[in-house]
Parts: sequence; structure tokens; C-alpha cells
Amino acid sequence: MKRNLRPLVAIAALAGGLSLSVPAFAQQFDADAAENVFKDNDCHKCHHATKAKKGPALKKIAAKYKEKKLDEKEAIKHMTAGQKVKLDDGKEEDHKIIDTKDVKVQTNVARWMLSH
Repeated sequence: MKRNLRPLVAIAALAGGLSLSVPAFAQQFDADAAENVFKDNDCHKCHHATKAKKGPALKKIAAKYKEKKLDEKEAIKHMTAGQKVKLDDGKEEDHKIIDTKDVKVQTNVARWMLSH
């Protein structure tokens, strides 16, 4: 009796592909550690989880990143580059740089932010 292995191979390939393409906002992170870094770097002065402050809400940031298919690498770049940001009142200022060079910490904060 000969078995057709094509369906099994297709399922295995699909499952393997899905595990490699997990979006950043669905990946593991330590929320308490990320929130501590967020507060220690005064990010909460401009960003809130759900409400716009001087900067956009984390919920809005996460939605934008998801829509544009951006990942935590882009969020880290934004947190570490000090680029200009445009505020709601039209003014521009340098975005504060997160005070850590540890990529694991930066990634954890980015994943936490994008999970909102």
C-alpha cells in the first residue's frame, strides 16, 4: 500500500513557515521589565497606553506598525536614533534616545510597546 505524502509535506512546510513569521507584537516579552525601562526613560511623559499626550498613544503606534508591517527593529531604530518627530501642534523636536545599548532590553521594550 503506497501512501501519498504530499499533504503531510505541505502541512509541515506551512507549519514551519508560520513559526518563522510571527509578528513582533505577538512575540514573548517581559512586560514588567519593559514598563520599568519605559518609565525610567521618561517615555511615559509623552506616551500613554491608550491616550494621546505630547506623542501618540502606544495603541496608535502599535496599530501603525502592524498596518505598515513594521517590526521591533523599526521601533528600536526610532527609540535609539534621536530623529526629529513632529508633534500635534506642528512643532518638531528630537525624540529622546532610550538609555540602554542592550539589544535584548531594547527588543523587549519594542515588543511590549507593539503589543498594545
